[in-house]
Amino acid sequence: MSSGLKILELTFDEFLEILHTRYGKGIYHARVIYREVFQNGILDLKNTRAFSNSQNFAHAITSDLEINTGKLIEIKKEDGTTKFITRLQDDHEIESVVIPMATHNTICVSSQVGCRFGCKFCQTGQLGFARNLTTEEIIGQVYSAKFKLNLIARNIVFMGMGEPFDNFENVIQAVRVLNDQRGFNVALRYITISTVGEKTAIQKLSSLGMKGLRLSISLNASNDRIRTQIMPSRKISSMETLRHTLIHYPFSKKETIFITYVLIQNINDTYEDALELAEYVKPIPSKINVIPYNPRSASPFESPSTEKVMQFCNWLAECGVFIRKRSPKGQDVMAACGQLGKIKKS
Repeated sequence: MSSGLKILELTFDEFLEILHTRYGKGIYHARVIYREVFQNGILDLKNTRAFSNSQNFAHAITSDLEINTGKLIEIKKEDGTTKFITRLQDDHEIESVVIPMATHNTICVSSQVGCRFGCKFCQTGQLGFARNLTTEEIIGQVYSAKFKLNLIARNIVFMGMGEPFDNFENVIQAVRVLNDQRGFNVALRYITISTVGEKTAIQKLSSLGMKGLRLSISLNASNDRIRTQIMPSRKISSMETLRHTLIHYPFSKKETIFITYVLIQNINDTYEDALELAEYVKPIPSKINVIPYNPRSASPFESPSTEKVMQFCNWLAECGVFIRKRSPKGQDVMAACGQLGKIKKS
């Protein structure tokens, strides 16, 4: 009977401690196993050269390792973007996206089944909240992309289904596992957590001392009136509280925060919005990602024209704001920002 050693939830040091306590093995065997699983995707260790003289242990650890990455049930591709849907052990489904960039791939991972924040422009927000993902289920998305789909990502962004800070402990543990040099070895500067911006969670993150970890704020408005209209959850901090929190966030000199602004036609796209946004971010070391709205199912909102997007970006630039316009990718297969999650028809 399997003892359920969930290695995908463990950093190397945590795995080493369990290996020593349970099997009496030390750092040599721990390094081999951790490397084989995380770097090579090998789960059957019986034929590994390092265990040629330890076959009883090889059989035992192979039997005990428990890796539940779920079942890939659907893969959709568009212009190099790959969306894959995973069915979890309890039959819930999550979606992940691998996005090709100029020199590397970025994987967008989910942190929850559904979301409790209900942002009106977001597909996931219409699903309601089912549950948090485990650390294993979060890591499993990266594992599946690498070893099942042969898609290796340099950057990892927590911008899929769910609010990452609403699943704080499991997300942070996933970051630690991803960052472990003996495993996936993803530098913190290549990991981004996107959040709607709740003061307590941001302060909690700042206390962890995870220097280099990227933070992205899903702002999407220049004032509270518009923001509460499209992001109605009472859990979200006011914009003034959020700004005060970000001003006091312990950035290093070279670090900036990403401010995501989903541009929605006739909602947050005026000249006054641009001026107010520029004034809001002035004291925050930040870069603004302007994302043209990607329509969700049965959306009450419309996407802005290309000309309107460029005009809005130019207004911000004239105010001295550093901006980056994100081009939609995977929109036709519902893989773009704000489009993840399948709404089941009643």
